[in-house]
Amino acid sequence: MAEQQCGEDPEPLEPGPAGPLFVPVRPGPAGSVARLFRTPVGARTAVAFTTPQRLSAALGDRQAWIRLSEPALRALTEPLGVHEVTVDPRLAAHPVGAPRRRTAAWRERDPQAVGALRVTGAAALVGALTTWTG
Repeated sequence: MAEQQCGEDPEPLEPGPAGPLFVPVRPGPAGSVARLFRTPVGARTAVAFTTPQRLSAALGDRQAWIRLSEPALRALTEPLGVHEVTVDPRLAAHPVGAPRRRTAAWRERDPQAVGALRVTGAAALVGALTTWTG
């Protein structure tokens, strides 16, 4: 007999990756330690990959790894306050190129090159307050 679905039943959990994951590690005092990363908004996350090729594509061929299940990875990282696991991320960095050459025209527009002072931070705030109140 089939159970009737109630409108208040919880949604089914999202399926996780099947099988062991490839987790990047670094050397630690007592062996290998899982590497932790940050999400684009700055939260800490554990990272895992479904294949060694995906891990190498994101982190390079020399990145050490171990195989763990998702529950085992969560059990390792949750005591550290890391509750998120990111699977198969595409890590990206800004492109690196040769530095641009500075020309004489650039020096004319650069206030530091012509001797103008640049006041920032607390000094700028104090200067603004003393000018405004005094």
